[in-house]
Amino acid sequence: MGYSGASGGHEAILAAEELVERRRYGGPSDWLGIDQITERLRLAVDRIMGEGGLWAPELAARALRQSEGDVQEAAQLIRAHRSTLPRVAYSEPVHADELKISRRISPAFRNPPGSQLLGRTLDYVGRLLDLMPEDQAKARLQDQQPDHEHDHDHEHPHGHGHGHGHANGDDPRRPPRLLRLLRSMDLLVDRTTDADPEPYDITRSPVRPGIPRSARLTAMARAETGALVHLWYSHTFRPGRHNHEFPGEVRHGTLPVRVRHPLTGAPVTVTEVRVTEVETIDDLDRAEEDRSRLDMGYGMCFGHNERKAIAMAGLDLLVHRDGGRTELEQEVLLTLDGIEASGFLEHLKLPHYVDFRSVLDRKRAVRAALEEATAR
Repeated sequence: MGYSGASGGHEAILAAEELVERRRYGGPSDWLGIDQITERLRLAVDRIMGEGGLWAPELAARALRQSEGDVQEAAQLIRAHRSTLPRVAYSEPVHADELKISRRISPAFRNPPGSQLLGRTLDYVGRLLDLMPEDQAKARLQDQQPDHEHDHDHEHPHGHGHGHGHANGDDPRRPPRLLRLLRSMDLLVDRTTDADPEPYDITRSPVRPGIPRSARLTAMARAETGALVHLWYSHTFRPGRHNHEFPGEVRHGTLPVRVRHPLTGAPVTVTEVRVTEVETIDDLDRAEEDRSRLDMGYGMCFGHNERKAIAMAGLDLLVHRDGGRTELEQEVLLTLDGIEASGFLEHLKLPHYVDFRSVLDRKRAVRAALEEATAR
């Protein structure tokens, strides 16, 4: 649809597009380079790739610039571009234990197996606006000597509490999982199932309530971050619910991506992607549950987005414990995709002349019928 039905509509559309491009790329300021966006707006780029479902930092940065900083619009551009790309191979399954850690914390355990690696975080400082004058900020940056041999994501200062894994000489960037400790203590319920042997491809098959867990996790990994957090919050803090889950581990690092070599058939690592992984623990306290054990939810998403991964793991638990009693699973599957939601919203701005005219005609008909009945 378009405004072509109005006089001069086509010309108006072209002029509107030109105005957008003037503001997007014009102005007296310096050109905003792709490298500036990927380095300075890294979290926004990560969020775009996650919600767009495509790991491509430079393309995500280009989309962010094109959308003038609108993360949702940029994710939509990436999702649309992804749909045009040929699928030349399927990656091989990679165990999350291969995650090369740059940050790993355990809010539930002071001394978890392995070390607490704080990495890059603002968790322990106040949210204060930096009002340092621009010239001082630039001078401060120039005084710093960056270490180009190491990616900033791989800086991992040790936090409080070094567990026995590090003391035994294990690689601190591949610490043992808290999950194993809880299982060795026989504290976790067994949710192992053979009903979901292959990851569910939500890009090729519809998502409906009752689908495998892998489909829910994939849908949440591509969900709009704000919508995901809001849904988790609204179902966590509601009347009758007195507990909240505890993140057992929050991990950020890089995972290898492997595909089969077309000639040898051997798995070959073609790249690495940064991901955030969360395992969160919940107390089983309902009459029908095993109150002697705990349950664990899972979340993983592209880039560094701990807020999303924690809410995702919480919703994974909530959907499982809900057991289909409410519409929670339907909400998770059908209402969290920000691109679908914004697409529906955006279409409301397009011409609805015929639809609205039919509404007016129905109202007039109802009113006429009521007046006729009253006159009798």
